[in-house]
Amino acid sequence: MKSTTPSYLKHHFLIAMPHMADPNFAHTVIYLVEHNQHGAMGLVINRSSGLSLADVLEQLQPEAEPDERCRQLPIYAGGPVHTDRGFVLHPREWSYQATLELGELALSTSQDVLLAIADGSGPPRHLIALGYAGWEAGQLEAELIDNAWLTCPADPAVLFDVDVEQRLQRAAAPLGIDLSLLTSQAGHA
Repeated sequence: MKSTTPSYLKHHFLIAMPHMADPNFAHTVIYLVEHNQHGAMGLVINRSSGLSLADVLEQLQPEAEPDERCRQLPIYAGGPVHTDRGFVLHPREWSYQATLELGELALSTSQDVLLAIADGSGPPRHLIALGYAGWEAGQLEAELIDNAWLTCPADPAVLFDVDVEQRLQRAAAPLGIDLSLLTSQAGHA
């Protein structure tokens, strides 16, 4: 009998297939922060929340006026779970009160990273999100079997250097797939 070791997708992109019916995930790219036998957690990287860092800082420090450049720093809608919690993806060379190393990247969840970005002393490459996407044990695997997602290794350039409108196509490019040519009908062979 052949023994198989589970293959987990930490530090991969999930790319929603065209037939994705869930409005939380239709036309999204998700960076998987964690994936193991207990479930998965990721951040949607291509959906704006409509907020800027200045908006968040006005809530955190109502007595201080945020720098004008903070109005140009977008906050992404990271997913439907805990939409009141902030998550900042950035290179691992930067560490804050609550930072988890993810290989070449890190995820920080403490306010000090936001304040550092606001005053210019934080990581120049970053992605700030409110909320996250989460899956229970086996749930993501079932969605993959149902052809809900494409997967590929994550590319930090897509996270930090590509315009939000181009992230879906750029994430799929290494797969040699033009998403606009895929059918919205799913099937199994």
